Amino acid sequence: MAGENLEDVCGVDGSQLCAWMYDRTGSEFWSGASLWLIDKPLRVAIIVVVAWLISRPVRRSIRNFGAQVVARHEEERKAFETQRGRGQISEQHHNGRGVQRAQTLTSVLSSVAAATIWGIAALMVLGQVGVSVAPLLAGAGVIGVMLAFGAQSVVADFLSGTFMLIEDQFGVGDVIDVGDVTGTVEKVSLRVTTLRDVSGTVWHVPNSEIRRVANLSQLWSRAVLDIEVAYDTDLRRAEGIIQRVANDLWQDVSFEGGDIIDQPEVWGIQNLGPDGVVIRLVVKTDPAEQWAVARELRLRIKEAFDEASIEIPFPQRTVWLRHDDVVARDLRPAVDTDPLHRTVAPEEGG
Repeated sequence: MAGENLEDVCGVDGSQLCAWMYDRTGSEFWSGASLWLIDKPLRVAIIVVVAWLISRPVRRSIRNFGAQVVARHEEERKAFETQRGRGQISEQHHNGRGVQRAQTLTSVLSSVAAATIWGIAALMVLGQVGVSVAPLLAGAGVIGVMLAFGAQSVVADFLSGTFMLIEDQFGVGDVIDVGDVTGTVEKVSLRVTTLRDVSGTVWHVPNSEIRRVANLSQLWSRAVLDIEVAYDTDLRRAEGIIQRVANDLWQDVSFEGGDIIDQPEVWGIQNLGPDGVVIRLVVKTDPAEQWAVARELRLRIKEAFDEASIEIPFPQRTVWLRHDDVVARDLRPAVDTDPLHRTVAPEEGG
């Protein structure tokens, strides 16, 4: 009889504290009070403390992971900057970009880890206070399936954004081409990438819709100029002038529109076009500065060509004119020499 009362008070899997209190006092009230005032709160406290202890090293590991991901790409950038001997030029830009990537990665991964840890802890606490967890898990499973079907694009956006940040495909300040839009990256999140194009329009592109990315400003850029000259131009002289103008801009410390990081190269004759000969010039620049450098080079090359009397050709065509008598002769029917179709005049007196 006492065993049945103990099970009624403390349950089938009753705690030792409740059983001890029942043995000492024989009172169902004090036994139940010890169960709800001491035993269950103690179990809940232990669950909370364990969850907190687990979350700390997990957060620390996520921060270290984010720092390692950023550091790996920063080492590649610094190696490139050291090789060119000018590592201080874009240091501030890249540091801000690395901080932004690290913050985005660590914040999202930490949120996911915290939600998982504390969600499990909450279920365990509910189990301790007598709430049946099985129906909750079943309902959560049904809701999860519904959300999985209804939010596939959102999940795809988050996964794509995570890999973009980990692989450092682009960052804030980069100029990228994502297919339909080309612009400067203003914000990168796990769900959407914000771009501003040359006309000032802001585009919000879901990450899952970015099938391929052309980064026009990562580590370094290149200005490619195809300069056309007339066919009667001394091509070697023209190439020398182009090379001289590009070298002058490379060494011009007063030019602040862009920075050339290596000696310009004239690659030579690129094409023999219908109107002129195309000479290609390539110039290596700092990230996203190729357009400013190219504009300045076009201006200086035009001025140098004017001084050297080198013609930049315009569209030309050769037109053949035929006189009317030639056309008439060409259109005159040919004499029929076929004997089967020859016309025979009748004989006289016939």
